[in-house]
Amino acid sequence: QVQLVESGGGLVQPGGSLRLSCAASGSIFSIYVMGWYRQAPGKQRELVANITNDGTTNYADSVKGRFTISRDNTKNTVYLQMNSLKVEDAAVYYCGARYRGTTTVGSWGHGTQVTVSS
Repeated sequence: QVQLVESGGGLVQPGGSLRLSCAASGSIFSIYVMGWYRQAPGKQRELVANITNDGTTNYADSVKGRFTISRDNTKNTVYLQMNSLKVEDAAVYYCGARYRGTTTVGSWGHGTQVTVSS
């Protein structure tokens, strides 16, 4: 199993920036894709961005050009740089890991709150 711990959330004004971090530990060799997801009140959890072991990235249309996902394999950490934040980006952001040979997220972090408000 893999343990995921998110950090970096907080309160930011519209147009501001935040960087989220997700540190992985445990059986990290079994991870194929790491991703960031978010869930706003009353809405379903949605994919924000993910990155494979070979660095291939994928973004939701709503964040393209504003968010950047990256990973530091030496630190077993995945980052989400969020720029030009909008009110509608406010949500709890979760880190998720998908294991090799699977199609769904196998491990979740506890989430970190992002609030965008003036």
